[in-house]
Amino acid sequence: MARLPEAKAYQALARSKETTRPVAANVARAFLVGGLISVVGQAFMWLYETVFGFTEQTASNPTVATLVFLSVLLTGLGVYDKIGEWAGAGSIVPVTGFANTMASSALDARSEGLVYGVGANMFKVAGPVIVFGTVAAFVVALVRAVVEALV
Repeated sequence: MARLPEAKAYQALARSKETTRPVAANVARAFLVGGLISVVGQAFMWLYETVFGFTEQTASNPTVATLVFLSVLLTGLGVYDKIGEWAGAGSIVPVTGFANTMASSALDARSEGLVYGVGANMFKVAGPVIVFGTVAAFVVALVRAVVEALV
């Protein structure tokens, strides 16, 4: 039976087998796609303000809903995953990335049924995000209240 290599030798072997990552290209692609998603969101915001007469504050709700819808649609068609493979972190712009994650979880579990498959697995992903967001918002509001009371 052959002996396992020492830890340092194994780590050196593992490092030599790693593929090098094109960091600059990955950053550029992430920046371009994240920026493009943001530009599309801004275009929808402008559309809702100028064509439909929303104010800047009220236009944000349909803009977010439109971005979520497009993200879920592209996920269902298999396009968003290809964008994510190419763009990496740029495709996880908060609203669209979260919608993609929820839709992917739902699609993966659809064979298990609507309640125990789609519903349960979708909220395994969403639950921690919602809890963290709620707790973070509470902490920020608490800090703001304390700072305003002191000033």
